[in-house]
Amino acid sequence: MITAVWVLAAYALGSISFAVVVSRAFSLPDPRTFGSGNPGATNVLRSGNKLAAAMTLAGDAAKGFVAVWLARQFAQSAGGLDEAAVAGVAVAVFLGHLYPVFFAFKGGKGVATAVGILFALDWRIGLSALVVWLAVFAGTRISSLSALCAAVAAPVFAWSLLGAGWRSAAVVLLALLVLWRHRANIANLLRGNEPRARGR
Repeated sequence: MITAVWVLAAYALGSISFAVVVSRAFSLPDPRTFGSGNPGATNVLRSGNKLAAAMTLAGDAAKGFVAVWLARQFAQSAGGLDEAAVAGVAVAVFLGHLYPVFFAFKGGKGVATAVGILFALDWRIGLSALVVWLAVFAGTRISSLSALCAAVAAPVFAWSLLGAGWRSAAVVLLALLVLWRHRANIANLLRGNEPRARGR
């Protein structure tokens, strides 16, 4: 029963779309109605408001981190959650971001939220994935390719650092979901027409 409550609460927290909330607070267009149509920090940045984009990025990452961090703290207490439940919370908050109940199940691609989750599961995994993202982006200026490379690398880091277990399984599932949500970007990359970030 406790596990179900935590999983549902994590899903509800993940369903808070900071891209939409922040855009409304700044009187910006709904990010689902322009650009890529993706309610995430990158699309909010297309509005020209860097502060709104930064707040979206921070909010999306924070909700993933907070949900899993709290679950892990509770897991360490007597009668708390086990590792399987923590993994369930990690997946639930991520699914909330991808398919938010508060926003007609139209969510983002989950990169920032996934990073927050990884840091909460094990800071070494989160940091390693972030380094991969930054390295690929520095070399290509393609955000989607950076996210895809980080997603592929994350399970490798999890397996190397944690071995087989529920947390590693959660990382694998998150990576697969990130790849699935980026399927249109993958097609664009194969065609050679995926856009690059400005400044290069």
